Order: sequence, then C-alpha cells, then structure tokens
Amino acid sequence: MSDGVNFAYLADVFVTDVHRGKGLGKQLVKRMIDDGPGRDYRWTLFTGDAHGLYRQFGFDAPDTTAMVRPSR
Repeated sequence: MSDGVNFAYLADVFVTDVHRGKGLGKQLVKRMIDDGPGRDYRWTLFTGDAHGLYRQFGFDAPDTTAMVRPSR
C-alpha cells in the first residue's frame, strides 16, 4: 500500500514451510523495497517475526517521527 509519492506500507511477507530457506523471502522484499518504483519511499512494516530479514533491507525501530494507535 502506498500514497504513490513518498510513503509505503509493506504487509508481512509469507513464505510457506516447503519453500523456506531458498531465499524467496529476500527476493520478494528486494523486488518491492530496492528494485520497485518505491525505492526511495519511507517504508513501514508491522510484524512479530522475521526481523532479521527486514533489517537487511533497512527496517529498524521507528524514529521520533512515528506514532502508532494500537488496536483496541
């Protein structure tokens, strides 16, 4: 999801067990984050796992400009 200008949200990438360990998650994220039209966007992601994968693409804890309203 993106505003088409400078912001994008990455919905968590999911690779089934049978296909894990083959680099598919990295390929998907690279295609979207580094190779796609949103290469220079500010990306946001919420996930409970695979933090190591996403850190490889520059994801980290939010900075002081980020705020989140949790679900109720």
